[in-house]
Parts: sequence; C-alpha cells; structure tokens
Amino acid sequence: MKSNNKYALVTGATSGIGYELAKLLAQDGYNLVIVARNHDELNVKEKEFRAYGIEVIVMAKNLFQAGDVYSLYADLALNGISPEILVNDAGQGVYGKFQDTDIHREIDIINLNIISVIILTKLFIKDRLEKGGGKILNLSSVASKSPGPWHSVYHGTKAFIQSWSEGIREELKDSGITVTALLPGPTDTDFFNKADMNQSKILKDRDDLANPADVAKDGYDAMMNGDDKVISGLNNKLTVAMANMTTDSMAAYRMSEMQKPVNEK
Repeated sequence: MKSNNKYALVTGATSGIGYELAKLLAQDGYNLVIVARNHDELNVKEKEFRAYGIEVIVMAKNLFQAGDVYSLYADLALNGISPEILVNDAGQGVYGKFQDTDIHREIDIINLNIISVIILTKLFIKDRLEKGGGKILNLSSVASKSPGPWHSVYHGTKAFIQSWSEGIREELKDSGITVTALLPGPTDTDFFNKADMNQSKILKDRDDLANPADVAKDGYDAMMNGDDKVISGLNNKLTVAMANMTTDSMAAYRMSEMQKPVNEK
C-alpha cells in the first residue's frame, strides 16, 4: 500500500475527466473514494485503481438527490475517513431551446451541477477546517464565461460554480483549504451524448475535442499548486479572452452560432 491515511473523494470518477483525475490521484498514492450511480462501472474502476496499490472505497450514490449527498459524507464519517481532497466532477447538460426542453430534467441537472456540489463542499470544509488543510477542485467550464443558447441551463449552472468557487476561495484564504476551478472546453467524453447534443455544430469536427487526460492533468496540477483556476487549452483561453472583451449579447450570438444544430439555418 502506498498510503494508509491520504484519501481523495472524486465524484463522476468512472468516466471522462473525473476518471482521469482519479487515476492521477491513485498514481500519487491517494486512497480513493469514488462516487457514481452505476454499481457495475464502480466495481470495474475499483479493480483498476487498486492496481496502483491503494485502497479504493466505492460509493453508489445518486447525486441528483440531496439525501444521497448527505448520506455519502455520513458513511465516510462512520468509517473514520476524512478526505484531504475533494473533486467535484459529476455534471450533466441538456441540449435544445429552453422552451422545448424538459423542465424535470433541467431541475435534475441543477440539483446535480449545483446543489450536490455545494452540499458536498460544505461538508468537506466543515470537516477539514479543524484539520487545517484540504484541496477542492470544482469542474467549471469555459461555458461559465458566456451565455449559452441551446445549452442555457448548463451554462447557467457553470456560471454559478465559477462565481461561487471564487467567493469561497477568498473566504478560505487563511484556512489552509484551497479552492481551484477547472475550465475545460469541449472535451472528448460521453457528456455530449448524455446531453442529446450530438447534432450540435460544436461537434462537427470531433478531432477538435480535447483529450480528457490532458484536461485532467491541467486541473490536477493547478489544484496541487493551489491556483484559483485554470483554463485548459490555448483555444479555450482565447475563447474566454474574447468573451471577456465583448458584450453579453454578442457573446450569446457567437455561442448560438457555435452550438445550434447542424441543420439549423
């Protein structure tokens, strides 16, 4: 065993950026608490991560439900586990014009992308404050920096995560707990499929999608350095810079042209 006492808690750890972040933590000797809904996927990843010589605890929780978020931390406390690192990766979107999309699905997405994240983070902070240290990595997005026609609720949730992360980082600056936001752009994960977004122009050339391992490395290094945020990828840095220099209405127009369906005039 590389470690008997260092734990990292990772949501969305069975695929995409979350999986790659969990792998980096395992390689650095952190025991893992991995969270997802699917038991079978968790069991597969448990065996894979154990090959790094660490302890792996699987938590099958539905983070769309606040009760499951609270019970997750209660289960950890019962077992005397206090993670030093929290990675809030789990998140989803839904594609389409707001007037046409399913409100129930959008409420679920808000619960997952915002409510579960703030509950888990508050429980983590309350646990780690008395211990004098900890690291939080929140999955934000370049979507946090501009309005998002055709993907408006997702963009709104990430705008919240970005602003809130910066706010609590300032509050915690003398506590030993750091808060880092990772801002990826379009990345080659199952996100777009789950969002029913495969007809979007943004996916016209999938070769342009970022590698989730590269995105995870950018986020991991920034978290370990205690940085406030990192925008992953040069093109995404340029996108954010342009969004910062233009009006919201122009940014919304540009994003609409990028995200609308391929067959939309």
